[in-house]
Amino acid sequence: MSDNDVALKPKTKGKPKLDRPKLYKVILVNDDYTPREFVIVILKVVFRMSEETGYRVMMTAHKLGSCVVIVCARDIAETKAKEGIDLAKEMGFPLMFTTEPEE
Repeated sequence: MSDNDVALKPKTKGKPKLDRPKLYKVILVNDDYTPREFVIVILKVVFRMSEETGYRVMMTAHKLGSCVVIVCARDIAETKAKEGIDLAKEMGFPLMFTTEPEE
């Protein structure tokens, strides 16, 4: 190479940073009218929980007033909450699920 030549380095393209989607909590709200067994069935069917896990979530909501069921992407959380509410309404129960952003 002569003194006038300039060595060029190839530019490397950096990978764009993708933000992770904001997570949302699905919360089971306790009520005095929906039977415990029915709540467990909803948790098993909609949220694919085992009998034991569904029982623990139901009892936590029963004792504390509410309980986080799952934490997931917003669209999944809203779909699961609506599905649980709709199934309960079909059977005539006022079971309530809410969604809120995770801190």
